Amino acid sequence: MRLLLTLALLVQSVSAAEWTISTFAGNGTPGGSGDGGPATAAQIDNPFGVVRGPDGAIWFCEYTGQRIRRVAADGTISTIAGTGKKGYSGDGGPALQATFNLPHELRFDAKGDLYVVDMTNHVVRKIDMKTKIITTFAGTGVAGYSGDGGPAAKAQFKSPHSIQFGPDGSLYVCDIGNNVIRKIDMKSGDISTFAGTGKPGVTPDGAPITGTPLKGPRSLDFDKAGNLWLVTREGNQVFKFDLKAGKIHHVAGTGAKGFTGNGGPAKLATLSGPKGVSIDAEGNAWLADTESHSVRMIDAKTGNLELIAGTGEKGDGPEGDPLKCKMARLHGIFCDADGTVYIGDSETHRVRLLKRK
Repeated sequence: MRLLLTLALLVQSVSAAEWTISTFAGNGTPGGSGDGGPATAAQIDNPFGVVRGPDGAIWFCEYTGQRIRRVAADGTISTIAGTGKKGYSGDGGPALQATFNLPHELRFDAKGDLYVVDMTNHVVRKIDMKTKIITTFAGTGVAGYSGDGGPAAKAQFKSPHSIQFGPDGSLYVCDIGNNVIRKIDMKSGDISTFAGTGKPGVTPDGAPITGTPLKGPRSLDFDKAGNLWLVTREGNQVFKFDLKAGKIHHVAGTGAKGFTGNGGPAKLATLSGPKGVSIDAEGNAWLADTESHSVRMIDAKTGNLELIAGTGEKGDGPEGDPLKCKMARLHGIFCDADGTVYIGDSETHRVRLLKRK
């Protein structure tokens, strides 16, 4: 047993040793100051979703800061949307004058417009990047589960979390309060339930996408082959949806909550409330394993789960060796085209980045 543990730790160390971690934005103090200056000197407030925009900048949402911030190529930060106050106002006007209620994630469509999950308002909002005008794209603002087969603007969500555009251009929404994934056809504007039954339940390996329950579908992404990857927070698992075959495949997590199995088969490992997933160019699945305060990665070649950053304990830093860098309930994670990984390290009020040495 000791030999197996030693080998597992060795594999983990070799994998993590390829990386270094540093702060990309935020000085560690919550707030909304610093616009126009270096992102590393600015105050940010609970960063969640992170993404690179079509303009080349890095964009992220502040969950309790109620803002959307942008970091330009020269490292300067600015606020793009939100007054910093909690609310649900501003539709039809400038995004900078709008209020949000816990924005969770953000994505850009093929035209370059920005979509934001406004979680506690139970809607998805859209910012036209040419006019900077904000509108509600989907949801009525009232929690519920209705509207399938009709316009997304008249549908009800219950605490939507993660969004991503699929290979067909449709917008997929993790409607976590209803334990389903919703799908919005961007051409017709209609919404449907893509996966889940509306009630939490076990998701068997190889089960059909239609009619199979999900348990807390929290965050999703697509790989190059067009497969949808999903992490379930309450289910503590990772699944891959083969859209062509209509099947769900279990990839990681036993279903029990924990922080075990690093360096071994991902299916036998335990996860701790994963709330973010991003697939890199090589097909590896990067996880924000929120309640173990760590970044873990499912290696596409070996099927093993590797610990890349974090100690398993809540904290803040130091930079350098990712296995010595404590984090605090990270949520967002984004794999850039060059392999860099951005992390919304929420409760340290920093966006961190992992780069290969």
